[in-house]
Amino acid sequence: MHGYQLSRELGDSLGGLWRVSYGSLYPTLRRLEGDAAIESAGDVRGARRKKVYRITPKGEQVFLELLQESPQDTQTEDARFRMRLAFFRYLPPETRIRLLERRRQALQERLATIAESLRTGRSTDDYGRALIEHNRSVTESDITWLEQLIAAERTKNAPTGGLKRRRAALRGHAGSSSEAVARGQVGSGSEAVARGQVGSSGEAVAQRKERIS
Repeated sequence: MHGYQLSRELGDSLGGLWRVSYGSLYPTLRRLEGDAAIESAGDVRGARRKKVYRITPKGEQVFLELLQESPQDTQTEDARFRMRLAFFRYLPPETRIRLLERRRQALQERLATIAESLRTGRSTDDYGRALIEHNRSVTESDITWLEQLIAAERTKNAPTGGLKRRRAALRGHAGSSSEAVARGQVGSGSEAVARGQVGSSGEAVAQRKERIS
């Protein structure tokens, strides 16, 4: 994709979660290209020539490492976790569960700190206490949400294909070959059955007519 396509794709994927500005996008693309995480795939000609990029094997590795990076600090981790979660489909099921459990543990520790603060009554200001109460409610809700995600991850059927399939998904080709094969197998099989059924029944009817005549 070129920069405009990438910005639009990220906007569609992330919704209001994260705003990708061109002022940060293009410098990031140049940095990633300098790090050999992406490479030029040519230009698109139009009213303005646009440079097209594609991810490299090194870029795939960097991307997967970023999805699994250790939490940094509580002020930014909430947003960073939501950003990583938006791309969890590229991770294997066992890794997704591990990261969800790690996030749940961090929130449980945060909740314990909040409960201790409320118990000791360190904040005497009404607004400060209201803010802490709100934080507790949000944290409890997030823990419940994470527990639901973990339970769903453990019960649903895990996708097959491993690392090769996930890397194919990064390039936008995930499932295309397997779907084509599946369509071909299903189509050919069902058509063969249909032809066999129609042919055998038609021949049987013809043979009975000949015997009767």
